[in-house]
Amino acid sequence: MAKNTLPQTENLTVEFKSSFDNDVIESLVAFSNVEGGSVYVGVTDDGKVKGISISKESIATWINEIRNKTAPAIIPNVETIEIDDKTEDKPTNAAYLMFKNNHSTITTVELGRFQDHITIKDTARTQSDIITQVNEVMEFVKKHINLEVIITGQVQNIQKWQYPLEAIREIVLNMIIHRDYMSSSDSIVKIFNDKIEFYNPGRLPDNITVADLLSNNYKSTPRNKSVADFFKNIGWVEKYGSGISRIRNYFKEAGLPEPKFGNISSGFQVTVFSQENVTETENNTENLSKNQKIIINEIKKNPNITSEELSNIIGITADNVRVNLSKLKSKGLIERVGADKGGYWRVKF
Repeated sequence: MAKNTLPQTENLTVEFKSSFDNDVIESLVAFSNVEGGSVYVGVTDDGKVKGISISKESIATWINEIRNKTAPAIIPNVETIEIDDKTEDKPTNAAYLMFKNNHSTITTVELGRFQDHITIKDTARTQSDIITQVNEVMEFVKKHINLEVIITGQVQNIQKWQYPLEAIREIVLNMIIHRDYMSSSDSIVKIFNDKIEFYNPGRLPDNITVADLLSNNYKSTPRNKSVADFFKNIGWVEKYGSGISRIRNYFKEAGLPEPKFGNISSGFQVTVFSQENVTETENNTENLSKNQKIIINEIKKNPNITSEELSNIIGITADNVRVNLSKLKSKGLIERVGADKGGYWRVKF
């Protein structure tokens, strides 16, 4: 039993409850779905320590009740605190995700190696604590991507992976840190011959678009702040909001296509492409018209450019611009990200 001080007032991450009841469980669910938080049991709404009689048996009963009444199940970390010879309990959820000993469906990540979209060559699943999961996912990826050994004539040869491992690790960390652990969906990693798809439950916040991510025009708001803080403290992430930029830079330095980011269904997906995909795309650039080449160059300079603006630059009608945009899309050279209004163009090579 630890002696400690009590927060002065309730706030976005602190709530007081006089006794353990369904209100405590509802608060834990709310905290688990946003930035995390603590519920102090045995404290009145105005912050006065009322205290509560507890035992190991009662704490175990509370934990079981929380687990049985939540889906996906929340299994909180419980700390007993003594203030002025009175005790209170503080259940939290982040510690369970980070240090749990047993496997559970809450943290399930499904892993697959696909020959094509319907033929599966290998599968695995990790349901361990989120710290262990980072290494487990990375090992599965490394198992199923190519490693080129370049003989240099020196004592030590050069090893070159199909994808920059620093970028892959950054993507995996982002998956785990920003996952919606209250969602019934699993995180999914699909490895194909020329691409990898990383899907994670939990869409971007309503006030952040994909265009904001790519332009770094947003303020990072981690869904699971306690988890994000922990990974930052152990040096696994540098700072909030810089991961996307680092991922893009790693792929640019490796001479690979820029990763694709976007909301899909109730989650968020990152797709990365290998050199094989580059070669296929470059073949599609043959026999482009002069106007189509201009359109691609202008989109590279300004992804938010409109058909009317392209019309003025090229000197053709907006309808003609739209026809050329459609042809470039069918060749797989460009894509529209987001809605027609408010979205942007992306060159895929």
